[in-house]
Amino acid sequence: MVPSQLRLSAAARGHGGYDSDFSDEENGEKSVQKTKSIKEDGLLLTKPFQKAKQGGVVHRQFAAEEWDREEARKRRFHLIAMTAYERHKKFVNDYILYYGGKIEDFRRSGANDKTDLDVIRENHRFLWNEDDEADMNWEKRLAKKYYDKLFKEYCIADLSRYKENKFGFRWRHEKEVISGKGQFSCGNKHCDEKEGLKSWEVNFGYVEHDEKRNALVKLRLCPECSYKLNFHHRRKEVKAHKKRGTAVPNSKEPKIKKTKLSCSAKKKSKKKTHKDQVSSEESDHSDKDSDNSDAQDGPSDADFWKGPLQEADEKSREEEFDEYFQDLFL
Repeated sequence: MVPSQLRLSAAARGHGGYDSDFSDEENGEKSVQKTKSIKEDGLLLTKPFQKAKQGGVVHRQFAAEEWDREEARKRRFHLIAMTAYERHKKFVNDYILYYGGKIEDFRRSGANDKTDLDVIRENHRFLWNEDDEADMNWEKRLAKKYYDKLFKEYCIADLSRYKENKFGFRWRHEKEVISGKGQFSCGNKHCDEKEGLKSWEVNFGYVEHDEKRNALVKLRLCPECSYKLNFHHRRKEVKAHKKRGTAVPNSKEPKIKKTKLSCSAKKKSKKKTHKDQVSSEESDHSDKDSDNSDAQDGPSDADFWKGPLQEADEKSREEEFDEYFQDLFL
């Protein structure tokens, strides 16, 4: 009996020197009240649209779906940040990574690629007519638009194969017109001589789109290039036309005077015996000539009362420019 009492007293001393049968019940009631108050506070603080918290471990399938959704969101963000070409490369690399293959199989062939210059070369024409403009697609319209921008007064020639009697001609573009190439300098492609230029007309025969055509073109060449152009046979040279002015009638006047003098001398020799008649006739002729000379010199006083004077036609500004540039553009 003694040892058991000693153990009870020692146990009592370990618990603070006292023991009660109702201590566990009181602690349990307090903990229950605390949990109730916490739940009530949580219910007050929760929002109506807020989901209930799960205290346990979620299901594996639900976790996998959430992870896939998050990864898809990140992948979408990176794809939007890429350019179209970078996105295309990524898809191609992913395809090769998953399904196999070579990157060369996805490279585009550039053999059939065409630039605007290639389209113009295929559809260009030296001269366009109504038949060529019948069926116009976008390629022909592009070539026609380029043709309309060319200057078709003088040609640029390629005389590199003149010994074979083969020549190449093309129209001038804007830069060549501004620099004077083909008009104020030699029209040969590889020559820039500016002295001794001559104008030539050439009947240019060529084959274009399996059709033979002819065109009369004009070009200006230096003496050396003119020799190359006329190596096989001479072409037609364009020269300046003489102006129809007062020089032509003046050259005919002395001939008329000489004929008049010769006729009068013959009459005098044949009609020596009829001096009186000749003198009378000469006086009549002199009167008529004087009247004609007065009429040619100017209108008489009576003519002023007949009506207003007829004014001479004045030349327009365009006609004056045409006369001025007549010799310049040959």
